[in-house]
Amino acid sequence: MSQTPLAIDKDAFPAAEARRPSRLRLGLRHLRRSNAAMIGLAIILFWLFIALFAPKIAPYDPLEQDLMHRLEPPNPVHWFGSDELGRDIFSRVLYGARISMPLGIVVVLLSGSIGVVIGGISGYVGGAFDELIMRVADVFLAFPSLVLAMAITAALGPGLNNAMLAIVVVLWPTYARVIRGQVLAVKSREYIEAARSIGAPSHRILLRHILPNSYTPVFVKASLDIGAAILIAAGLSFIGLGAPPPIPEWGTMISMGRQKFAQWWIATFPGLAMLMVVMGFNFLGDGLRDLLDPRIRRRG
Repeated sequence: MSQTPLAIDKDAFPAAEARRPSRLRLGLRHLRRSNAAMIGLAIILFWLFIALFAPKIAPYDPLEQDLMHRLEPPNPVHWFGSDELGRDIFSRVLYGARISMPLGIVVVLLSGSIGVVIGGISGYVGGAFDELIMRVADVFLAFPSLVLAMAITAALGPGLNNAMLAIVVVLWPTYARVIRGQVLAVKSREYIEAARSIGAPSHRILLRHILPNSYTPVFVKASLDIGAAILIAAGLSFIGLGAPPPIPEWGTMISMGRQKFAQWWIATFPGLAMLMVVMGFNFLGDGLRDLLDPRIRRRG
């Protein structure tokens, strides 16, 4: 005598379904356990707020000159002092966030996207194409990042757009190598072989099965590279290859301050702002690494 299997009504257990945490909620729960990550996230959100509302927060126009009050130290009127043209340093630091932070984010998005596409295809196709791509990447990686960015910007001509393009060229090979290594590790797994055996096309296997399981180190690297991109852009501006004066970019402001060593406030405050932003992204990157690495998460 056969027995009829019992039908389980999922609606009868709404409380159990409601108690099951989502993946995003689990991720945020693990992220909150990292004090460094939360500090970094707070710093980033603070400066994003500054960048978004700088026109409403800044007491002066960043380009407004007041020669009657030039080179004033920090005081109640000019909180961060004034430069050699009487411009308010506090306002210029706030407006500098509208340049440096979007620059770092856009550069990393572009270089990461290019590197992921090239490295993913290279790792999946393999053979001579993979060797060619990796040798090209090795050529770029053979030079220090700042030196190569300086050479490219000098060849293209000084300017903020050319500096961004140079940084993209400098950063994409590292993403290509990282994603290639992940693709090589993932494409030999059983579920990839199963997808091939049922006739799934190569582009579908790469986009739907391999790349989604290879992104973890890319996210961590991207969060760290935003700070590095801001530093490289500031370095290019410092030597006159990035944002030209009077644009209130932090590297340009520091470069102008080096000529007025006695007026320490001209370079100190934009330098501190850049330090805070870079530290914020580094702290957040460390937290993401701990969150996305299952071995570290398991120990926690």
